Amino acid sequence: MMFYDKKIMSEWLEKIDILTKDNPKWGEVFKNCFTNTLDKTIERIDDSSCFVLTGDIPAMWLRDSSAQIKPYIFLSKQDNKLRQTILEVIFMQIKCILHDPYANAFNISNNNKGYQNDHTMMSGRIWERKYEIDSLCYPINLAYVLWEKTGETRQFNSEFLSAVRKIINLWKVEQSHTNSPYFFERDTDRKEDTLINNGKGPNCQYTGMTWSGFRPSDDACEFSYLVPSNMFAVVVLRELKEILEHFYKEDTNQFKVDIERLCREIEQGINNYAIVKNQYGNDIYAYEVDGLGNYNVMDDANVPSLLSAPYLGFCKWDDPIYLETRKTILSSENPYYYSGEYASGIGSSHTYPRYIWPIALSIEGLTTPSVERKKEILNLLVNCDGETRQMHESFCVDNPSLYSREWFSWANMMFCELVLDYYDKVGE
Repeated sequence: MMFYDKKIMSEWLEKIDILTKDNPKWGEVFKNCFTNTLDKTIERIDDSSCFVLTGDIPAMWLRDSSAQIKPYIFLSKQDNKLRQTILEVIFMQIKCILHDPYANAFNISNNNKGYQNDHTMMSGRIWERKYEIDSLCYPINLAYVLWEKTGETRQFNSEFLSAVRKIINLWKVEQSHTNSPYFFERDTDRKEDTLINNGKGPNCQYTGMTWSGFRPSDDACEFSYLVPSNMFAVVVLRELKEILEHFYKEDTNQFKVDIERLCREIEQGINNYAIVKNQYGNDIYAYEVDGLGNYNVMDDANVPSLLSAPYLGFCKWDDPIYLETRKTILSSENPYYYSGEYASGIGSSHTYPRYIWPIALSIEGLTTPSVERKKEILNLLVNCDGETRQMHESFCVDNPSLYSREWFSWANMMFCELVLDYYDKVGE
């Protein structure tokens, strides 16, 4: 089944050929990656929803599916089929959130696949139930950007409002995690895949921020207030307020007040608890804090990350604390920053040491004003693709033929986003 207008897509890719004539390798990888998500990861479930595989794993992540689909929004303004596909992905995401807002990944049906032996409140629809703040941020942001860029409004129905009420209630509960019904344990030797304290996670104190069990990498938080995810929550709470003012004017006045209060409390929590000192005594954002004085200076490749703060819309690229944070996390002070013969960049506890992620490289390019740096990163990405003409989860800085995940749709789309950003900036 075609999820886009073939003629419009063909004409668009011809423009990419012309645009990348001076960088033909970019164009080759772009064309290989750009339609991959639409051609190989999407399945229409019924008349109102589409399921999106993350790639080589047969499950749909709320985060990944949003990031996989978002770069198509600009083209959907002229392609009605594509816009309908994006709508149906959002409808599917809303169904998933209504099923269980604590779950991060879902099955295509009630088929009991995935991690059914985890000690938490599983169901046959859930692939994995690792609670991550960003899983709830991404669908709201996708719905907002679709409206902002195309004028589409059908996503703002009664189910959307029901889902965001669940999200706001959950985030308010998780400001004081001791009141939370959530718990998660997995029988595993890998400590990153389970939560301590009988599944409740590490100790923490109220900060105003909202608690997260896991990072966007699906690895457990060391300290329970994940700063970049709280930054993203602030962004989508502002977007949600705007959505409510336009589409849900009746009977939502108290809800708007609750959203404004929550947004203010989270932002104050970031300002009061998440600004720490780097090794040179300069103010930076910590990656995680616990409200008890503990924090870690690091960043992870997965988005939301500290590096991605301007990309998410939390701050400007030239914000002084962000710039100092950027300098810190793109250095050896970040334990997941690796430099080698072929590349330098940010990796993750989720993959091998000295493996860096194309997603993080793309974000580095998308958050710099330097056109030259964008070009350097694009050249690095296509030269480190393991001769596959697509992006991977991660690759070794000492040998790019060593990589994890043959097929990772999110990384493909981030590369495409950086290519489009580069030519947009060149044209300014």
